[in-house]
Amino acid sequence: MAGICHTDAEILRGYHNFSGTPGHEFVGQVQEVAGASAALKNCWIGKRVAGEINIACRALGFSPVCRFCRRGLTRHCERRKVLGIVAQDGAFAEYLTLPLENLHPIPDSISDEAAVFVEPLAAACEILDQVSVQQFHEAAVLGDGKLAQLIARVLRTALPRVVLYGKHSQKLALARRAKIATKRVRGDAGDLHRVKKKFALLVEATGSPTGLALAQGMTEARGTLVLKSTFHGAAPVETWPSWSKN
Repeated sequence: MAGICHTDAEILRGYHNFSGTPGHEFVGQVQEVAGASAALKNCWIGKRVAGEINIACRALGFSPVCRFCRRGLTRHCERRKVLGIVAQDGAFAEYLTLPLENLHPIPDSISDEAAVFVEPLAAACEILDQVSVQQFHEAAVLGDGKLAQLIARVLRTALPRVVLYGKHSQKLALARRAKIATKRVRGDAGDLHRVKKKFALLVEATGSPTGLALAQGMTEARGTLVLKSTFHGAAPVETWPSWSKN
Protein backbone atom coordinates (compact mmCIF):
# COMPACT_ATOMS: atom_id res chain seq x y z
CA MET A 1 0.00 0.00 0.00
CA ALA A 2 1.31 3.46 -0.89
CA GLY A 3 0.22 6.92 0.19
CA ILE A 4 -0.04 10.01 -1.97
CA CYS A 5 1.29 13.21 -0.44
CA HIS A 6 1.80 16.82 -1.49
CA THR A 7 5.39 16.07 -2.51
CA ASP A 8 4.13 13.60 -5.13
CA ALA A 9 1.89 16.30 -6.59
CA GLU A 10 4.82 18.73 -6.68
CA ILE A 11 6.97 16.10 -8.44
CA LEU A 12 4.40 16.09 -11.24
CA ARG A 13 4.96 19.85 -11.50
CA GLY A 14 8.73 19.37 -11.84
CA TYR A 15 10.04 19.26 -8.26
CA HIS A 16 13.65 17.92 -8.26
CA ASN A 17 13.30 17.22 -12.01
CA PHE A 18 12.49 13.64 -11.03
CA SER A 19 12.03 11.11 -13.81
CA GLY A 20 10.79 7.66 -12.83
CA THR A 21 8.24 6.06 -10.55
CA PRO A 22 7.19 8.30 -7.64
CA GLY A 23 5.87 7.23 -4.24
CA HIS A 24 7.70 7.23 -0.91
CA GLU A 25 5.02 6.51 1.73
CA PHE A 26 4.50 2.77 1.74
CA VAL A 27 4.06 -0.49 3.58
CA GLY A 28 5.12 -3.64 1.73
CA GLN A 29 6.27 -7.21 2.12
CA VAL A 30 9.85 -8.35 1.53
CA GLN A 31 9.87 -10.75 -1.43
CA GLU A 32 13.57 -11.12 -2.16
CA VAL A 33 16.90 -10.28 -0.52
CA ALA A 34 19.92 -10.00 -2.81
CA GLY A 35 23.51 -10.71 -1.81
CA ALA A 36 22.75 -11.90 1.73
CA SER A 37 23.30 -15.07 3.71
CA ALA A 38 20.56 -17.68 3.92
CA ALA A 39 20.00 -16.82 7.57
CA LEU A 40 19.53 -13.13 6.78
CA LYS A 41 17.19 -13.93 3.92
CA ASN A 42 15.10 -16.15 6.16
CA CYS A 43 14.94 -13.35 8.72
CA TRP A 44 13.55 -10.80 6.25
CA ILE A 45 11.58 -12.57 3.54
CA GLY A 46 7.86 -12.30 4.21
CA LYS A 47 8.25 -9.45 6.70
CA ARG A 48 5.86 -6.52 6.42
CA VAL A 49 7.95 -3.34 6.36
CA ALA A 50 8.05 0.40 5.96
CA GLY A 51 11.21 2.10 4.77
CA GLU A 52 13.54 5.03 5.30
CA ILE A 53 13.42 6.96 2.04
CA ASN A 54 16.98 8.38 2.09
CA ILE A 55 19.46 5.86 0.68
CA ALA A 56 22.95 6.78 1.87
CA CYS A 57 26.22 6.09 0.09
CA ARG A 58 27.11 3.76 2.96
CA ALA A 59 24.13 1.56 2.04
CA LEU A 60 25.02 1.85 -1.65
CA GLY A 61 28.48 0.38 -1.01
CA PHE A 62 30.59 3.50 -1.60
CA SER A 63 34.05 3.51 -0.09
CA PRO A 64 35.08 5.78 1.42
CA VAL A 65 31.71 7.07 2.57
CA CYS A 66 30.96 10.79 2.54
CA ARG A 67 31.65 13.13 5.47
CA PHE A 68 28.00 13.13 6.55
CA CYS A 69 27.76 9.34 6.65
CA ARG A 70 30.98 9.26 8.70
CA ARG A 71 29.20 11.47 11.25
CA GLY A 72 26.11 9.25 11.21
CA LEU A 73 24.03 11.86 9.35
CA THR A 74 22.96 9.46 6.62
CA ARG A 75 19.81 11.45 5.80
CA HIS A 76 22.12 14.25 4.62
CA CYS A 77 24.46 12.01 2.61
CA GLU A 78 26.11 13.96 -0.21
CA ARG A 79 25.47 11.11 -2.68
CA ARG A 80 22.13 9.92 -1.41
CA LYS A 81 19.21 8.76 -3.44
CA VAL A 82 15.66 9.39 -2.24
CA LEU A 83 12.90 6.88 -2.84
CA GLY A 84 10.48 8.19 -5.46
CA ILE A 85 12.03 11.67 -5.30
CA VAL A 86 15.73 11.61 -6.31
CA ALA A 87 17.21 8.97 -8.65
CA GLN A 88 15.35 6.00 -7.11
CA ASP A 89 12.08 4.52 -8.38
CA GLY A 90 9.38 4.59 -5.74
CA ALA A 91 6.34 2.82 -4.38
CA PHE A 92 3.70 3.41 -7.07
CA ALA A 93 4.58 0.04 -8.57
CA GLU A 94 4.23 -3.64 -7.78
CA TYR A 95 7.84 -3.86 -6.56
CA LEU A 96 10.48 -1.47 -5.25
CA THR A 97 14.00 -1.93 -3.88
CA LEU A 98 15.65 -0.58 -0.73
CA PRO A 99 18.75 -1.57 1.28
CA LEU A 100 18.03 -3.71 4.33
CA GLU A 101 19.29 -0.99 6.64
CA ASN A 102 16.45 1.23 5.38
CA LEU A 103 13.72 -1.23 6.37
CA HIS A 104 11.64 -1.25 9.55
CA PRO A 105 9.45 -4.28 10.40
CA ILE A 106 5.80 -3.45 11.08
CA PRO A 107 4.21 -5.19 14.11
CA ASP A 108 1.16 -7.34 13.44
CA SER A 109 -0.88 -5.04 15.68
CA ILE A 110 -0.55 -2.18 13.16
CA SER A 111 -2.78 -2.31 10.08
CA ASP A 112 -1.61 -1.55 6.55
CA GLU A 113 -3.78 1.57 6.59
CA ALA A 114 -1.94 2.85 9.67
CA ALA A 115 1.51 1.63 8.64
CA VAL A 116 1.42 3.58 5.39
CA PHE A 117 1.63 6.74 7.55
CA VAL A 118 4.99 5.75 9.10
CA GLU A 119 7.07 7.92 6.74
CA PRO A 120 5.08 11.18 7.04
CA LEU A 121 4.63 10.62 10.77
CA ALA A 122 8.41 10.24 11.07
CA ALA A 123 8.79 13.60 9.29
CA ALA A 124 6.54 15.10 11.94
CA CYS A 125 8.36 13.39 14.82
CA GLU A 126 11.68 14.72 13.51
CA ILE A 127 10.68 18.11 14.88
CA LEU A 128 10.94 16.69 18.40
CA ASP A 129 14.54 15.69 17.59
CA GLN A 130 15.42 19.08 16.14
CA VAL A 131 13.73 21.37 18.66
CA SER A 132 13.55 21.19 22.47
CA VAL A 133 9.80 21.76 22.51
CA GLN A 134 9.62 21.49 26.30
CA GLN A 135 10.91 25.07 26.54
CA PHE A 136 7.70 26.31 24.88
CA HIS A 137 4.20 26.62 26.33
CA GLU A 138 2.42 26.40 22.98
CA ALA A 139 3.04 26.09 19.27
CA ALA A 140 1.29 26.99 16.02
CA VAL A 141 1.12 24.92 12.84
CA LEU A 142 0.41 26.81 9.64
CA GLY A 143 -1.48 24.60 7.18
CA ASP A 144 -4.23 22.01 7.52
CA GLY A 145 -3.16 19.30 5.07
CA LYS A 146 -1.99 15.77 5.82
CA LEU A 147 1.50 16.62 7.09
CA ALA A 148 0.28 19.64 9.06
CA GLN A 149 -2.34 17.46 10.76
CA LEU A 150 0.29 14.91 11.75
CA ILE A 151 2.67 17.61 12.98
CA ALA A 152 -0.04 19.15 15.15
CA ARG A 153 -0.83 15.76 16.71
CA VAL A 154 2.84 15.05 17.40
CA LEU A 155 3.37 18.47 19.01
CA ARG A 156 0.21 18.00 21.07
CA THR A 157 1.82 14.97 22.76
CA ALA A 158 4.53 17.26 24.13
CA LEU A 159 2.76 20.61 24.58
CA PRO A 160 -0.41 21.63 26.42
CA ARG A 161 -1.63 23.84 23.55
CA VAL A 162 -1.23 23.61 19.78
CA VAL A 163 -3.06 25.90 17.34
CA LEU A 164 -3.63 24.81 13.74
CA TYR A 165 -4.20 27.59 11.18
CA GLY A 166 -5.93 26.54 7.95
CA LYS A 167 -8.40 27.41 5.22
CA HIS A 168 -10.70 24.38 5.20
CA SER A 169 -13.47 23.98 7.77
CA GLN A 170 -13.65 20.18 7.48
CA LYS A 171 -9.91 19.81 8.01
CA LEU A 172 -9.97 22.17 10.98
CA ALA A 173 -12.82 20.14 12.49
CA LEU A 174 -10.65 17.02 12.14
CA ALA A 175 -7.90 18.70 14.16
CA ARG A 176 -10.31 19.77 16.91
CA ARG A 177 -11.26 16.12 17.43
CA ALA A 178 -7.62 15.59 18.45
CA LYS A 179 -7.85 18.42 21.06
CA ILE A 180 -6.00 20.86 18.83
CA ALA A 181 -7.17 24.47 18.76
CA THR A 182 -7.88 25.88 15.31
CA LYS A 183 -8.02 29.26 13.60
CA ARG A 184 -9.29 30.09 10.12
CA VAL A 185 -7.14 31.91 7.56
CA ARG A 186 -7.94 32.74 3.95
CA GLY A 187 -4.60 32.02 2.32
CA ASP A 188 -4.15 35.54 0.95
CA ALA A 189 -1.93 38.52 1.68
CA GLY A 190 -4.45 39.89 4.18
CA ASP A 191 -3.84 37.03 6.61
CA LEU A 192 -0.75 38.74 7.98
CA HIS A 193 -2.91 41.67 9.16
CA ARG A 194 -5.81 39.50 10.37
CA VAL A 195 -3.66 37.15 12.46
CA LYS A 196 -2.59 39.24 15.42
CA LYS A 197 -0.95 36.59 17.60
CA LYS A 198 2.73 35.69 17.37
CA PHE A 199 4.30 32.43 18.51
CA ALA A 200 7.67 31.43 19.95
CA LEU A 201 7.42 28.12 18.06
CA LEU A 202 5.77 27.88 14.66
CA VAL A 203 5.81 25.14 12.01
CA GLU A 204 5.11 26.12 8.41
CA ALA A 205 3.48 23.23 6.53
CA THR A 206 1.18 24.90 4.01
CA GLY A 207 2.85 23.41 0.94
CA SER A 208 2.56 26.86 -0.64
CA PRO A 209 5.22 29.47 -1.51
CA THR A 210 3.08 32.16 0.14
CA GLY A 211 3.02 30.33 3.48
CA LEU A 212 6.57 31.33 4.35
CA ALA A 213 5.82 35.07 4.45
CA LEU A 214 2.88 34.52 6.80
CA ALA A 215 4.97 32.18 8.96
CA GLN A 216 7.69 34.82 9.29
CA GLY A 217 5.12 37.38 10.38
CA MET A 218 3.60 35.01 12.95
CA THR A 219 6.95 34.13 14.58
CA GLU A 220 7.87 36.33 17.52
CA ALA A 221 11.30 37.84 18.12
CA ARG A 222 13.90 35.18 18.99
CA GLY A 223 11.31 32.58 18.07
CA THR A 224 11.81 29.26 16.27
CA LEU A 225 10.36 28.70 12.80
CA VAL A 226 10.41 25.14 11.42
CA LEU A 227 9.95 24.82 7.65
CA LYS A 228 8.23 21.66 6.41
CA SER A 229 6.72 22.70 3.07
CA THR A 230 7.64 21.08 -0.22
CA PHE A 231 6.81 22.82 -3.49
CA HIS A 232 8.17 23.29 -6.98
CA GLY A 233 9.51 26.73 -7.77
CA ALA A 234 10.78 29.65 -5.74
CA ALA A 235 9.20 31.33 -2.74
CA PRO A 236 9.18 35.15 -2.59
CA VAL A 237 11.04 35.83 0.65
CA GLU A 238 11.97 39.06 2.40
CA THR A 239 14.90 38.33 4.68
CA TRP A 240 14.59 41.31 7.01
CA PRO A 241 11.75 39.83 9.12
CA SER A 242 14.10 36.97 10.01
CA TRP A 243 17.28 38.79 10.83
CA SER A 244 15.49 41.65 12.61
CA LYS A 245 13.98 39.14 15.07
CA ASN A 246 17.22 37.29 15.84
